[in-house]
Amino acid sequence: MNTSRPAFWVSPVLCAAVLVAGVYAGVSGLGDTRLPWLVGGLLLLVAVDVFEFRRYPVRTPRLVAAGLLAVRTALYVGLAFVDGSGLARLLLLLVPFTAYFAFGLRVAVGLAVVCLAVAVVSTPDWYAHLEQTSDLVMFVVGLVLTLTMAAVAVRERDGRIRLQESQRTIAELSAAAERARVARDLHDDLGHHLTAIVVQLEKASAFHDRSPDTSKEAVLDASRSARRALTEVRESVRSLRSFSLPSALEELAAGDVTLTVSGAPDPFGTGALHALYRAAQEGITNARRHASATHISVALALDTERAVLTVTDDGRGMGAAAEGFGLLGMRERVALAGGRVDLASTPAGTVLTVTIPGPA
Repeated sequence: MNTSRPAFWVSPVLCAAVLVAGVYAGVSGLGDTRLPWLVGGLLLLVAVDVFEFRRYPVRTPRLVAAGLLAVRTALYVGLAFVDGSGLARLLLLLVPFTAYFAFGLRVAVGLAVVCLAVAVVSTPDWYAHLEQTSDLVMFVVGLVLTLTMAAVAVRERDGRIRLQESQRTIAELSAAAERARVARDLHDDLGHHLTAIVVQLEKASAFHDRSPDTSKEAVLDASRSARRALTEVRESVRSLRSFSLPSALEELAAGDVTLTVSGAPDPFGTGALHALYRAAQEGITNARRHASATHISVALALDTERAVLTVTDDGRGMGAAAEGFGLLGMRERVALAGGRVDLASTPAGTVLTVTIPGPA
């Protein structure tokens, strides 16, 4: 953003107004207007504005801004002396206005005092004429309004800059969170499958000569693990493109899983819905592959206050085994969504409960 040229349209508009008033005064004989000097000075002002706009489209260096401000001020003063209508003195209002953006409040106030002094000097015996006194009072009011408007514009500009910085920070944090989520998903979807494939292939290599049947079965197990990994990767990609939690759970529960869904997922964000899906996936995977469960049920209850996912199985439970990376990743994902994970495991089965509060 250009700090010394906050509003490019302000100067051309005032120059046009001064030109119209000066031409009218010169044609009507109202005052001593030197039209060639007036037109030439206004053209120089426009040329300075165009130069700055083209040369420094983003930000004018402070030293250059100071030089351009000095040139403009000299032109403003000169135009005030060649304009018989007296309107050119309004151009002096641009001095503190421009300086506020480039150099701050103190410099702008100091230049406003200087502009007022120039206006007083250029109006001799003003105190003896009511009209001239009124003009000076209005000039003071214009300086106050100019500084006020510049202050408001500076606050708006700074607020916009802070908003842009906040948006960049949010984007960076979102990218970091997305990278962490992708890492967890890669583990959940591929980690244990790839481990199983490696183990089975090593087993096949070890039993290749001693037990060909065992080696063949290990290769078949590795092939099945690879197919399952491919299926889950496809499901992950499909869920990222167009994610519907009830539909995703129906695909996940196909076969030996009883699914019950109540309520609508609309109030919940994508992060919370993905966390619920991954929790159901992890619970079903553990029940199928590690607990030797014969019956698995998944219940999802959604309302405006909370979402509760329950995965129940009749397997042999976890026993004294420590939680693996899958459960740890699930707890982390749910925690990021503001929820909690409760796990109750006995030799008669396991109950996994995930609770995520609503947006309110």
